[in-house]
Amino acid sequence: MFPMSDVYHELLDAVIQQLQDLKAQGVRFVPVSAEGIAALNGAPRATLRPASAPVQSAPAAAEVTRRIIPAPVSAPNPPEPRPAAPIAPSLIETPAPVPSLLSPEAKSAAFAELGERARACVKCPHLASSRQNVVFGVGNIDAQLMFVGEAPGADEDAQGEPFVGKAGQLLTKIIQATGLQRGDVYIANILKCRPDTPGESAGNRKPTPEEMQTCIPYLHEQIDLIRPKVLVALGATAVEGLLGKTVGITRLRGNWQTYRGIPLMPTYHPAYLLRNQAMSEKRRVWEDMLQVMEKLGMSISEKQRNFFLKG
Repeated sequence: MFPMSDVYHELLDAVIQQLQDLKAQGVRFVPVSAEGIAALNGAPRATLRPASAPVQSAPAAAEVTRRIIPAPVSAPNPPEPRPAAPIAPSLIETPAPVPSLLSPEAKSAAFAELGERARACVKCPHLASSRQNVVFGVGNIDAQLMFVGEAPGADEDAQGEPFVGKAGQLLTKIIQATGLQRGDVYIANILKCRPDTPGESAGNRKPTPEEMQTCIPYLHEQIDLIRPKVLVALGATAVEGLLGKTVGITRLRGNWQTYRGIPLMPTYHPAYLLRNQAMSEKRRVWEDMLQVMEKLGMSISEKQRNFFLKG
């Protein structure tokens, strides 16, 4: 068996992304040419290369993807679309994955540079003028598990760190219940700034689609640098930001999704559990985390399996 080259995985990610974009646009059938099938069948062999061979560039991989998956041909008289659940503006137009693993020093430097850009960002003037801090993210940049939330609240804005309020304290307890510590994982949000609440001294609001689309490239870069094995999306807004899906979290939670090849588990936001402390709701979130632990190959004790079950 020969290992697949970096460019093969890059090409695979590009194909997956193109298919996801087409699906989001309502495309249900994609014609594939004989040339495309031949390219797919030959991709692993064609991309095996000696260490000295140059890596194919992302634009070149994208060109191969366009040959494999041509743009769908519109029907002469397309039927009127049926009313359906609203689809958010595309928030998954992301840069190509990092083509190769960086050295620890280069990775740290890239993360530091990304953080500097995020902290200097003023693309949303109304958010930049009202924030106390840019809440970039916190944790292990080599983490196998990454949590993504909605946006900073008042406590996070004041301290410059995500999930430090009551919901954050509960998230920390959930992480610890798996046998991990907060410093073992990485935690970030869709938005790096607290959504402004003009005329209100307290409370939070959901980010707008425009705010999410403006800010989410920073999160995409964080994920590309960290390369976690599993993502956990906390709440409907996190799912919407990462996948562009506006389906209710009740329908999605507990069901694996995929973010550019990374398994993604949608679950309830910890703030929901603070509002609804029924044992059944806590158990649902814990069942989601058990799936995450299994996906990561973590050992699970009988005690852990029985958390929040009625005796």
